[in-house]
Amino acid sequence: MFFTDQYIIGFMLETLKNFGGKKLGGLILIIVIIIAFGFGGFGGGFSTNNQNNIAKINKTNVTTQDFMDYVNQSGISLDAIRTNLDNNIIEELLSGLISTTLINLEVKDFALSISERTILKTIKDNKNFQDENGVFQRVKYEKFLLSSNLSAPVFELKLKNRELQKHLFDIIGAGTITPNFLIEKKYEENNKTLSLEYFNMEGLYKNKDEYTDEDLLIFIKENEDQLKREYIDFKYVVLNPKNLIGVEEFNQEFFDEIDKIENQISEGANFGTILETINVNVNEIIEYTPNSEAQTSENLIYQNKSSKLNLIEDGDNFLLYNVDKEYSKSPNLNDDKTKSELVELIYQKGKFDFNRKILEEIQSKEFNTSKFENLGNNDLLKLDVKTINDDATFDINSIKMLYTLPVNSFTLVNDKDNNIFLVKINDSKKNFFNKSDEDYIQFVKSQNTDNRKSILQSYDQLLNNKYQVKVNQKSVDRVKNYFK
Repeated sequence: MFFTDQYIIGFMLETLKNFGGKKLGGLILIIVIIIAFGFGGFGGGFSTNNQNNIAKINKTNVTTQDFMDYVNQSGISLDAIRTNLDNNIIEELLSGLISTTLINLEVKDFALSISERTILKTIKDNKNFQDENGVFQRVKYEKFLLSSNLSAPVFELKLKNRELQKHLFDIIGAGTITPNFLIEKKYEENNKTLSLEYFNMEGLYKNKDEYTDEDLLIFIKENEDQLKREYIDFKYVVLNPKNLIGVEEFNQEFFDEIDKIENQISEGANFGTILETINVNVNEIIEYTPNSEAQTSENLIYQNKSSKLNLIEDGDNFLLYNVDKEYSKSPNLNDDKTKSELVELIYQKGKFDFNRKILEEIQSKEFNTSKFENLGNNDLLKLDVKTINDDATFDINSIKMLYTLPVNSFTLVNDKDNNIFLVKINDSKKNFFNKSDEDYIQFVKSQNTDNRKSILQSYDQLLNNKYQVKVNQKSVDRVKNYFK
């Protein structure tokens, strides 16, 4: 980009939403407009007299001629467009044009203007057109126009439009500077020291080996529908060149035999009929349900069980299978693996129920320091958290939650390994900070940026409600055909 402008670049928003006859999703593809389309172009590379509307924004028509003019200025080669037709490049270019048109409508709606003197000053202040002493050099400006294949009026019109867009964003972003006292207060809050007491909840939960078979049976009954598993009874054979045609290699004769089997299936033949002329071992599987993620032949058949009789590929083999029966069964406690899985489920549920009970007591203010100390017993630990970003002990989201709570609050938090802890906030101490510190300076910038983003998101929603965009798909298709 010849003219840099970090201010506008910071306002890049989401791309066009509901493309194809619905609403516009706000300030779309602004960076594409400013950077990708810059001040380059084909210089009259191609054009069209087709004035059909390709889109409409409220009552404003966007014609195919407008689109071709926009493409001519894009700096994208004709070959690049042809190569990327299937990658929606036409739709992306059209999105850019709609964005430009929408912003121009907003500029007009705000009755914004800019003087020729301002445009001239912008050109003269550009360092690319100045000598080493900062003096504007007309020759440098003229060379730029020649190298860009632009006339001075066209370039200055583009520059004018760009300055108007910047002016529009200045208006939208007005008032986004957060007052100093609010920034100081928030920085102070985020960098106070929290003095905590805490303990690991793991010792309070019921151990896995304490759950009896009776507990498991009750759990199964209470969760019967969720715990039932789908089983199938099926038969299958493995087919390859060796057992189908008596040779090792895959050849046309083998695939002809495979085609015959597929034709028999489509004609309604059953599993036994198909195997009458094939001498292979039949595998019969009863009460099958996957017990691992491994891609075995049985798992592959289970995944395709919706087709009762089918021929599917399995690596270098083909599987011909027939599903005889599908049914659901409750967990079997006599199966060690199933029982182990159930113990884990009931253990996790026990933890969840215990934690929920603690939280309910905290929320209803029935939990106090005495209960906290009794539960923690001799396992209480102390910790000072220095800032809202201090996640050395607890997960960062837990830390952020702690910084929203008052002194003498209780809550449950977790660490990065998802261990659960019960915490009490004993004290909160403000820390001294220097406004010249780099951390504080960066914090101020981030607050202003966040506020600006919030305002732009609101403006984005306003535009979404203000403008109705309709795209003429037939015109889009005709444009695509033009480039083919």
